[in-house]
Amino acid sequence: MAQQEHVRVAVIGTGFGGLGAAVRLRREGITDFVVLERADSVGGTWRDNSYPGCACDVPSHLYSFSFAPNPDWPRTFSGQEHIRAYLERVADTFGLRPHIRLNHEVKLMSWDKENLYWVIESADGSVLRADVVVSATGPLSDPRTPDIPGLDSFPGKVFHSARWDHDYDLAGKRVAMVGTGASAIQIVPAIQPKTSKLTLFQRTPPWVMPRMDRTISKAERVLHRAIPATGTARRGLLWGIRELQVSAFTKHPDQLGLVETIAKSNMARAIKDPALRSKLTPDYRIGCKRILLSSTYYPALAQPNVDVVASGLSEVRGSTVVAADGTEAEVDAIIFGTGFHVTDMPIAERVVGAEGLTLAETWKDGMNSLRGATASGFPNWMTIIGPNTGLGNSSMILMIESQLNYMADYLRQLNVLGGRAALDARAVSVTAWNDRVQQRMKRTVWNTGGCTSWYLDEAGRNTTVWPGTTGEFRRQTRSVDLAEYDVVRAGGAQRAAGTGRVPEQPGRTDRETVTAAAPEAGPVAEEAAR
Repeated sequence: MAQQEHVRVAVIGTGFGGLGAAVRLRREGITDFVVLERADSVGGTWRDNSYPGCACDVPSHLYSFSFAPNPDWPRTFSGQEHIRAYLERVADTFGLRPHIRLNHEVKLMSWDKENLYWVIESADGSVLRADVVVSATGPLSDPRTPDIPGLDSFPGKVFHSARWDHDYDLAGKRVAMVGTGASAIQIVPAIQPKTSKLTLFQRTPPWVMPRMDRTISKAERVLHRAIPATGTARRGLLWGIRELQVSAFTKHPDQLGLVETIAKSNMARAIKDPALRSKLTPDYRIGCKRILLSSTYYPALAQPNVDVVASGLSEVRGSTVVAADGTEAEVDAIIFGTGFHVTDMPIAERVVGAEGLTLAETWKDGMNSLRGATASGFPNWMTIIGPNTGLGNSSMILMIESQLNYMADYLRQLNVLGGRAALDARAVSVTAWNDRVQQRMKRTVWNTGGCTSWYLDEAGRNTTVWPGTTGEFRRQTRSVDLAEYDVVRAGGAQRAAGTGRVPEQPGRTDRETVTAAAPEAGPVAEEAAR
């Protein structure tokens, strides 16, 4: 058998998380790594989501890496094509192309506890060994399409917003749009003028704030290029404003009443029909679901060729779509804007840990991890944008960069330990961290706002959002606390003096506990107590 390739680090995915990890590895002096990507180009969710109107709802200068500022953003809220182009430039600027393997879908990652490395099997039959795996597949990578009775027999066109069929012409077609989330409110205004009839199936109306988007002037771009500090200052201001908003979401949801008033005014300007306005008015606290930004969504819904059905799609009978309230419509195409597998990430089914269990099996009662990064029983495996690292009002790039700090220190700690070693998050540490996070979650708007959202798993537990500021998360992930980990070595390997150890057993790896001290409560617990 040919010798299998072995690398120090394998990164999975080439979105913001994967490319950011690759850049950080190079900056740490690590060049023995590969980045595995299942598609034929980089970009992650900004490659996959190319539907009409696709754009970011975070300001451009905040939705970019701090180490790769872009003075040439064309708009305050950039479109998909500009963000994807930015990621392509990051790959080129930082010399990542030689490390990236496209069309390389990972089918299985298994921990070899005898040799202390991950065995990565890809769809093309290749096998790779890696000391450390950094999974950056992201929560918005696998579309979720509901199981609708009769959908298989629908004679027209069906696709998900994240798999847009650009070869299908919507002009003059009768179209059913299913869902009213962040993608749908961008798609509806973009396709409404083309369609002969657009029927929107709305289970729950969203809160929609006006989108304060504009072209960034040439003078502004010239200034940011000539004096980079001005771009940094702009980013800092955008960040600071959002940090000040956090307490309203996490501690004082009653303070969001003014924001609701602004959202209602946004609706009233475009929706004059009282009956339609009633359909579109949410009955839950703003922020409970993701707050959406659009100045064109409501005007599109007011057009004569649009029907809003205040009910979810429940059945398809031939070319007839039927809502749960019995409303029927004849359509030529069905577009699902129904989100992604967020609380049940498919990648978890492809990761097999030290005890032979998949990550999905370990997370059967809900996702949980240590500091959003590591899971007990899965040594030397990390995730970017893991459990409880999502945000409700700011840029995920801030959270990604914090996790990259943690990744970098994790690798430094392995180097300090020396030899064949692995770090495995202690179960008690994972439990303590998640208990504190969930305790804080109880008073947030996501748990008290009176809605059901994609932030919650099937048990109603919020395993998605971070209940604090991005600055606090950065402090919590600045470095690895070895007290939260067991050090795993191959059987019989030398241990550091003075550490506790598990009695050796033939055929098993041994563990050493760096310290017997319990994890400190830290700022998370202190914040919960206030």
